Parts: sequence; C-alpha cells; structure tokens
Amino acid sequence: MMTKEKTGNPVSVSYTHAQALETLAAGRPANIKAVAEKVLDTLGGVDVVLNRTGLAMLPLIDTVRSTAFHLGEVLVSEAHIRVPDRDVEGYGAIVGGDLEHVMAMAVIDAAIAAGHQTDLILELLNAERRHQEEEDRQLLQKVEATRVQMETF
Repeated sequence: MMTKEKTGNPVSVSYTHAQALETLAAGRPANIKAVAEKVLDTLGGVDVVLNRTGLAMLPLIDTVRSTAFHLGEVLVSEAHIRVPDRDVEGYGAIVGGDLEHVMAMAVIDAAIAAGHQTDLILELLNAERRHQEEEDRQLLQKVEATRVQMETF
C-alpha cells in the first residue's frame, strides 16, 4: 500500500516546511532527539524506508567566472520514514554521520505532516532558532574583533 506524500505542511505561520527542516538540521542533536522520542510515543508505527550515510559532491560557484565546480565530497546522512496509520512520510538530512539525528528529524517531519504535537515541535523550533541566532551573533562578534582598520596602516 502506498502512502500519499503529505510533507510540505508549515508548522505554523512562523515556519515554512523548508525553514523547519533547516532549523532541525542545524539544531542541537540532543534536543532534536529528545523531542522526537516524545513525538514517537504517540505518533504510531513507523516504517523505515531509508537510513544511511554516503558521500555527496559539494558544489560551489566560482564568483569570478560564475561557473559551478565541485569543491570535494562531504559525508551526509539521510533518513526517510512512513507512518502508515497517519498516511504521512518524513525526511531528514544533515552534513555528517549522525544517523540518530536524521532519524529524529524524519520523525518530527512526519509529525509536522500529520499535524501531530505541533505545539511541542513549535517550542523546539523556536528554542533552536534562538540558540542558532545567539551562536551566529557570538561568531560575528569574534569576527568583528579581528577586523583591521585600514586607516591605521
């Protein structure tokens, strides 16, 4: 029996499906896994379609010539699940080899598609987004501290 693909649902007005997946991929794995465990308890039976690591080419654009080239290979992990009871699928992918992280992403993605425990998921996404914004702010402060004033030369 085939399930209809229902991914693509926004979590709320705050997050599109793509933004939710980006936040989960960049999020702290322990937090993602903890929420996935809670969601999984009431989501229903899960069929694992795919759970693997592999190498993917990393494409970049040469800014001088505006041509694409491959910088090299990167390790990626991906997971794809189905939840037959809810007739939904979930997907997760990250750079790196953490298969539990991508499986947790796939569980949360399926829950989003099913409209299941959206308050808990929204709380996770908001916390991870705030954490990522704070990390970005701290990194930019460190970069700013290394900036050289050309007038001093």
